Amino acid sequence: METTKYRLGEEHPSKNLFRVVALRDFGRVKAGAVGGWIESENNLSQDGLAWVSGDALVCDNALVCDNALVCDNAQVSGDAQVSGDARVFGRAQVFDDARVSGDAQVCDNARVCDNAQVSGRAQVFGHAQVFGHARVSGDAWVSGRARVSGDAQVSGDAWVFGRARVFDDAWVSGDARVSGHAQVSGDARVSGRAQVSE
Repeated sequence: METTKYRLGEEHPSKNLFRVVALRDFGRVKAGAVGGWIESENNLSQDGLAWVSGDALVCDNALVCDNALVCDNAQVSGDAQVSGDARVFGRAQVFDDARVSGDAQVCDNARVCDNAQVSGRAQVFGHAQVFGHARVSGDAWVSGRARVSGDAQVSGDAWVFGRARVFDDAWVSGDARVSGHAQVSGDARVSGRAQVSE
């Protein structure tokens, strides 16, 4: 049975948060390493290789578990979960009931919120936003100032970038590219090697 991997250390000067301090070696973390900020031990699993580092913060009922990493200045809050081998970094924010799992990455200034899910090896970066009940999965990329919302799905090797919008019940899949100021909405399906740009 594994022993406790971290303890709560220094208290934040202005918030009800504590630095995490590693008590033993695990993954790339060495005993004594000082990590990021959490509100309580409910925010970071004592199992697996999950870690919070840098000035990242995890608070409210949010959970980082399995082998997930939240680092740099990223924030995970609300009832959000970051699991699997997922990474949230840069100044990214994951909040509300959002889920980031698998090998997914959310970084830069991206935001994933509401009931959105990012999974597989998907990447959300730049100033992109994924919200509502949207799903981004597979090897899909959402970047730039793109937005994916509603019940929209972006999957496969699809890319949504620029200032493109995918919303309502729209699906973008395969090797499709949606860029510029394009909008894909309603129950539209963009797949294969299709390219939509405006």
